[in-house]
Order: sequence, then structure tokens, then C-alpha cells
Amino acid sequence: MTDERTLSLSEGRKILNLEADAIARMAGRLDDSFAEAVDILLACKGKIIISGMGKSGIIGQKIAATLSSTGTTAIFLHPAEAAHGDLGVVSKNDVVICLSKSGMTEELNFIIPALRQLETTIIAFTGNSRSYLARNANVVLDTGVDQEACPYDLAPTTSTTAMLAMGDALAMCLMRKKNFTDLEFALTHPKGSLGRQLTMKVEDLMAREEALPLVQEDAPVADLILEMTSKRYGVSGIVDREGRLTGIFTDGDLRRLVQQGKDFLDKTAKEVMTANPKTVSADLLAKNCLEILETYRITQLLVCDHDNRPVGLVHIHDLVSLGL
Repeated sequence: MTDERTLSLSEGRKILNLEADAIARMAGRLDDSFAEAVDILLACKGKIIISGMGKSGIIGQKIAATLSSTGTTAIFLHPAEAAHGDLGVVSKNDVVICLSKSGMTEELNFIIPALRQLETTIIAFTGNSRSYLARNANVVLDTGVDQEACPYDLAPTTSTTAMLAMGDALAMCLMRKKNFTDLEFALTHPKGSLGRQLTMKVEDLMAREEALPLVQEDAPVADLILEMTSKRYGVSGIVDREGRLTGIFTDGDLRRLVQQGKDFLDKTAKEVMTANPKTVSADLLAKNCLEILETYRITQLLVCDHDNRPVGLVHIHDLVSLGL
């Protein structure tokens, strides 16, 4: 390893340790103000609004997103835009979380008097307890750091990490107090893996109507094979005259018939089918359907209604492709 790479690794570890230590020290300073902030947010009857300028504003956007995705609806309000009309989104019952390392951010402090006049509750994230922001906040959470990771102690690095961690701590405490469940989390993350596992049902992905391979019990085997191959699922359901499922025939069944060397083309679907096949309901969670397929080592399942009439077909490839 070159000297330059060794130096980069050493510097990287130094910065990570510096930021980790800052969070550890902040955790040691945590007091009743944090518990009070949690109670205020939990009791909020209006909106939770996050505001900050520059890098603090970007952290504020992430905190708002984390709160919203874990059961506490929050929005971000840009302080400069707030001073030019967007302050209209704020009302009396709202809680505003203001982020500023120095507590002296001009754009943020410019709207403080208006927030006070609107009788909103202000929670401050700042490292300066004597600042204008801190003096006008209802609750102050100390996010101060000894130094930035920046070699000139200028670029917001350690301080924004501390703010981010404080926001995460608030969000997770609120999540627990609200008994926010994994299913509720999934509903706010429908595109994610957990969301798909907890919300996607068989009916959302099954083949149906004309794509569903079905034949009558008295259909010739030739028609059965044609139906099975033309629908490209390697399977066909067999139904009685009332449309109720009585059996199934797969490409594996066809191979076995061929290997046995028996004459089967003059038979009917009922004579070659496997009776009483496993089925699932349309409202079954897709992840549970996948578990059934894997347990019995099969690749497809017919979906039936409460009268045992086929309404769909689900294939293991459709489930796997969703990342379940």
C-alpha cells in the first residue's frame, strides 16, 4: 500500500472517530429537555415543521423524511422562502424544529418573531445556548460539537452529523411511543422490500381471465396439452361442468406419461389429471404464497375463490422477480 493510501486511511479513521466521539459526548449530555421535546411532538395537534439553512437545512429535510416514514408526519420549511410568504403554512398548533449550529443564522432568526407571534412551539437544535434562537425556543437540544471534521474547522461536518443523530433519536422515540408497527412502515414504503412483503397480495400479480389455462374434465388430452403449452405456464387446471376445480395437469405429468410409453392421447383430461391440487386464495400475502411454493417445491399455484372456482394462477418467477 502506498504512503498516500495509508495517509488517506488514517485520515478517514480519524474523521469517523471524531464524529462518533461527538455523538457519544452529545448522548452523555442528553437531559430532560430531550424527553420534553418528545412529549411536545407526541402531543402536537398541528403540523411538525423542520427548518434550517444551508447544510443544516439539508439535514432538516432528512429528519422530516424520517419522521414522516415512521409515523410522525413532518414537512420541511425553507427559512428564506418562509420570509417571503411560505410562513403561511404555519399555524398556532404547530411545532417548529429549528436547526442552527450557531443559533445565529440570519434567515432562520428573521422568522422567529413571526413564529412566536403565531404561538407555535419552537424546538431548537443548536450548539449555542446563549444564541438568539436558543433564547426564543421553548426547548433547546444541545447539538454542540468541539470541532468540525474539516481541517479548517469551517465546513459543517461533525455538527450536521450531531443534528442528524439527534433527529433520528427523536424519530425513533416517537415511533416506539406510538407503537408504530412494521405493517404501518410497509404502507409508507410500498416500493421497498418490506413494503412488498407486507402489502403485496396474490391478486396483485396473478394471471387471470384469458391468460388462465383451464379445460373441462372431458376435454381430450390433446386439447389439454395445447392449453397448457399455449398459455406458457407449464400447467393447466381441470374443471367440472360447474367450473369448479377438480384437478391439475403439469408439464411434469406429461413427461411421466411419455416415459411410461403408454397410449394416453385417447384419454380425457380427467383420466390423466392429479386430483385435489393445492390452491391459494387471492387475498393471501404474496410472501406467504412463495413460502408454500418453496415448501412443496412447486412452481405454480392455481388461485380459487370460496366456491373453488379458479380465478387466477401465480408463478414462482413472478414472486421472485419482486424481490420477495
